[in-house]
Amino acid sequence: MTEEASSLVGIIETTVEVKSTPEKLHDMLVGKKHHMPDASPSFIQSYGEAKVMKERIESIDPENNRATYRVLEGDLMNEYKSFVVTFQVTPKEGEPGSILHWHFEYEKINEEVAHPETLLQFAVEVSKEIDAHLMSEE
Repeated sequence: MTEEASSLVGIIETTVEVKSTPEKLHDMLVGKKHHMPDASPSFIQSYGEAKVMKERIESIDPENNRATYRVLEGDLMNEYKSFVVTFQVTPKEGEPGSILHWHFEYEKINEEVAHPETLLQFAVEVSKEIDAHLMSEE
């Protein structure tokens, strides 16, 4: 990899503490994605300007509450050559709730493109709203 290319490639990640069980959150993020606009209306339906994204599931590991998606088409691909999102939900140690770990691996099309911190923050806010929705159903 050349020096120039390496500055275009990046990984950012974060964790979110949630009250839901790992299984419930994983099920919502993988198996019930069509429910996400109801679970997170303020972010999914009205987050600034609308963004469209088509992704392919690369892997699902229900035993470890982990999934990886590769973005194939949409607004994100105007700025990135590749964009892969992985999340894993693990139980908190010794207390109820879970830790949701988001991992973004990407390659920008050029230096003018910002690193996707705003997308990572979007994932955090959506996670919190989905968690609140899941907890309200109990």
